[in-house]
Amino acid sequence: MAKQVINVDGQDMAVREDTAKAYRGVYWALLSIAGFILIAAIVFFSGLFDLATDNRPTPSPAENVSTGR
Repeated sequence: MAKQVINVDGQDMAVREDTAKAYRGVYWALLSIAGFILIAAIVFFSGLFDLATDNRPTPSPAENVSTGR
């Protein structure tokens, strides 16, 4: 079986290849989730979410003419 080296708590450990892939996969999954949360927070706090859910649509030009604006 192939061995790979992973770093756990500052120490290098030689583990099986499938264990090393699972270890790296968990970190990639956590990093992806953190990235998704960060992007969602940026969108939410930038106001794009508020603009997308605005229940007062912009009046069409025809409505502007009929109201005299």
